[in-house]
Amino acid sequence: MEEKLIINKKNLKGEDGYKTFSVRLKDETVKQLNDLSEQTNRSRNELINILLEYALDNSIVK
Repeated sequence: MEEKLIINKKNLKGEDGYKTFSVRLKDETVKQLNDLSEQTNRSRNELINILLEYALDNSIVK
């Protein structure tokens, strides 16, 4: 019996549930993110996602 190599198509950028865009941050904010990143062994990107999700879940519009 001949086995076939199956190669699945790779998802195109943006199809993984994430979008990429740039933001401008104050130097002090970047410093705080870098410090927190070092303390937690998490990437800045991961921390930004955690912090944004928390802020969005805990925001109230008046």
